[in-house]
Amino acid sequence: MRRPLLGLVAALVVVGAIAAALAWLLNDPKPPAGASHAERLYYAYCVTCHGVDGRGSWRAALFLIRPGDLASAAHSRPDRYLFDIIKHGGAPLGRPGMPAFGYHLSDADIEALVAYLKTLDRRQPR
Repeated sequence: MRRPLLGLVAALVVVGAIAAALAWLLNDPKPPAGASHAERLYYAYCVTCHGVDGRGSWRAALFLIRPGDLASAAHSRPDRYLFDIIKHGGAPLGRPGMPAFGYHLSDADIEALVAYLKTLDRRQPR
């Protein structure tokens, strides 16, 4: 009677440890203290795929997703293109992996986010 109970407890401990490790590993980075509104938006909506520095995230690579390099693309693309791809997603512009955020963000939020993207290449990697 004690042996099956100990096996069950051991299995629950192992499953709990694995779940805790995955939760820690996959936890989204938090914006730094004193972050601007645009930087908080970037951390809330973009950092999972594009990474903190805008050059791509290892989490996206786990799922074979290759997000664009925002640090360099933000300067080579017009603001209107960046605005449209954030608002409407990438499918209308030939980038099908990019989801649309027009239902979640106002136009002012998207404009602030585009302005923040322009600063990514000047930031030091954290």
